[in-house]
Amino acid sequence: MIARIHERAAGAGLVLSDALGRPLTYEETVPRGLVVAYWPGLEAYAADDEPASWTSVDWAEHVNDPLIEHPFAVSPGEDRRAVFHLTVRLAPRDRVLNGPEWSEIAHRIARAAAIEIPGDTQGCRWVAVQAQPRRLDLVANLIRLDGTWQPQPSDLSRRISAEARRLEDDLGLTTPTATTAPSTPDTAVQAAMRLAPLYDESGPLAGARGVIELLSRLLVGHPQAHLRETGHRLEWTARRLLDLQQDLATTATALNRPSAASAPAPAPGAPARTAVARTGPGP
Repeated sequence: MIARIHERAAGAGLVLSDALGRPLTYEETVPRGLVVAYWPGLEAYAADDEPASWTSVDWAEHVNDPLIEHPFAVSPGEDRRAVFHLTVRLAPRDRVLNGPEWSEIAHRIARAAAIEIPGDTQGCRWVAVQAQPRRLDLVANLIRLDGTWQPQPSDLSRRISAEARRLEDDLGLTTPTATTAPSTPDTAVQAAMRLAPLYDESGPLAGARGVIELLSRLLVGHPQAHLRETGHRLEWTARRLLDLQQDLATTATALNRPSAASAPAPAPGAPARTAVARTGPGP
């Protein structure tokens, strides 16, 4: 299970569109089962308006409402990008999950991110959708119902990574560094294990990215133009570090796959198969 924290957005529309994998529309309700979890106060809020009948635009507007209701609420960095977006993807060897299991993941990740706090009746509006294969999207507004900005832990990435590992144990899933099949060459296993700390959200690259993201948030809203420009450059640096982590995770996953060289030899007397060169992707 790989959790990724995306850059905060100014509105929920594009984020939800990405999560659903299609443009938002007023015409169709969001199919039952795609929305797997949401903030605990929604049932009371929507007592006269059944959320099951909401369109994708309705959901985006619902998450966006605090931005309109509290126009002066800003982050510690003095910006209004209040929409938090986090994705959770299953590892290639993970089994298919059902709706209640995705809901469990959403609520536990929301609590780890300080988006959902048990007993807090003035917290964040959030929704989690499972609209794309093996992927969960959690979208939240960090402007609380009381008009204040929801603080998140300074070690946010580490907490989410730790909760993802606990979820893997509880749900019987693999970790990005899970032991591989016995047929995988030892060299590949060792290489994958050495890469793991680099892309893990508790590792050094994630730590450096967190510091850079914090500095960029402090600078992008600064009144001096050259400091704002520096803040934007730091944003791009953090994004490149995130891309690097994802590339390393993909490489480690590839190393953990059994290679053709490790396939069992044909039985004595069995005809050997001739390798056929391919110029395009396999079936």
